Amino acid sequence: MKRIVRSVLVLLLLSAVVVTGGSLYMLSYSLTPDATMEAKNASSYKYMYAEYPFLQPWVDSLERTGALRDTVILGAEGERLHAIYAAAPEPTDRTAVIVHGYTDNAVRMLMIGYLYNHDLGCNILLPDLYYHGQSEGRAIRMGWKDRLDVLRWMEIANDIFGGDTRMVVHGISMGAATTMMVSGEEQRPYVKCFVEDCGYTSVRDQFAKELKEQFGLPAFPLLDVASWLCDLKYGWNFREASSLKQVAKCRLPMLFIHGDADGYVPTRMVYPLYEAKPGEKELWVVPGAAHAVSYRDNREEYTRRVKAFVEKYIGGEPEQTNENQ
Repeated sequence: MKRIVRSVLVLLLLSAVVVTGGSLYMLSYSLTPDATMEAKNASSYKYMYAEYPFLQPWVDSLERTGALRDTVILGAEGERLHAIYAAAPEPTDRTAVIVHGYTDNAVRMLMIGYLYNHDLGCNILLPDLYYHGQSEGRAIRMGWKDRLDVLRWMEIANDIFGGDTRMVVHGISMGAATTMMVSGEEQRPYVKCFVEDCGYTSVRDQFAKELKEQFGLPAFPLLDVASWLCDLKYGWNFREASSLKQVAKCRLPMLFIHGDADGYVPTRMVYPLYEAKPGEKELWVVPGAAHAVSYRDNREEYTRRVKAFVEKYIGGEPEQTNENQ
């Protein structure tokens, strides 16, 4: 009998060691993918100009005139948080804060910057989220604690562009989840609407999907232990990081965009998000679009739909006086 008890205890201990080790690996794999991020940071402009050739002359023009600028703030842990921003071609109080995705950076959202600044005539601010781009930090936070930083960036954008702005927040992928997480917080009067493009319902849902697809493993117990370890190490857990719960508290208009061929953040996630959102909202499921390429593959319609939505809440484009803009 004692031998059986000892055997069971040994098995339980080994199982605990294996699960803990696997959870630590998962945490490192998902929240500190340094090689991927370093490669993306090094090639951001080259990549964007290849994917979106129209960006280079626009960025060159902004840089030549000193319109594209950098700013830095200190985060809650004393880390440097970086953003780029540019004023509209003509003076306006219409402002867009634009939030990038997982392992990306502000530069990799310049196509949406172009949409708002060049096409819609808005001021723009694009932050590097914590641990991304030129911002410091200890690990990716999947949008949850980032929502607090983005709220600060929204205040800073309002101040930079003269105060009392009319603001939209637009995010893609993890940036869309961040945008929805932001939307559930109390908003300042200048915030008018949100646009989320292919965001996930929650961090737990997204990680469970990845765990099954990449490793063929169930969520329990690995994901639960990893979530607990994340709370111990970084101060947040996977269950609380819920776009679904946050968007249910949003009282401002939101446009939901999702490709119907999205296999990374599954298209099915957009429907409960849309249903959970009270009040004014619109949904565009983009035919044939994979993850985070709805703008690239449908640029004219994407611009038209975003313009039609946001201009209902932040007003129309100011009359252009410079034919070259």
